[in-house]
Amino acid sequence: MAFSRKKWNTIIILASILMISVLTVVEDNRHQPTMLTQALFDQSAPLSQLQLGNYWLQKRQSGWQCSEEVLNCLEWANAWNEVHISALVEQPETAGEPAELVIQIADIESAQVWVLFSEQGLLKSPAGNWYLIPASLREQLTPIIRAKVN
Repeated sequence: MAFSRKKWNTIIILASILMISVLTVVEDNRHQPTMLTQALFDQSAPLSQLQLGNYWLQKRQSGWQCSEEVLNCLEWANAWNEVHISALVEQPETAGEPAELVIQIADIESAQVWVLFSEQGLLKSPAGNWYLIPASLREQLTPIIRAKVN
């Protein structure tokens, strides 16, 4: 059974449309987090300041500014500004030393004190709720610090 040139053209066009559709769906799903996550900060509650231990970052009109020891200021600020978290139902087992994380939201006077277990990617809110930071986002949330020379 031989196909005419017109039928072959139709088959090629339909196959191309199908392939583009499949690749579009695959690409769209690839960028979605695998867990059900939500942004910690958004347009209604944007991050304006953050302090992690001795290091801080602050949003100014000119952009992000950090402690002078922080070498990756823009990357660190963007990582925190774009961080996604998943709510945990039960209190998780914690290990390692917790760090105090002070968060200031724009247009809110009082700062919030969270607890961060960076090795496990766990956050504890001021209300006592626990959240998990996906493993793929954890590394960027730690600033790169300038080495001190004695």
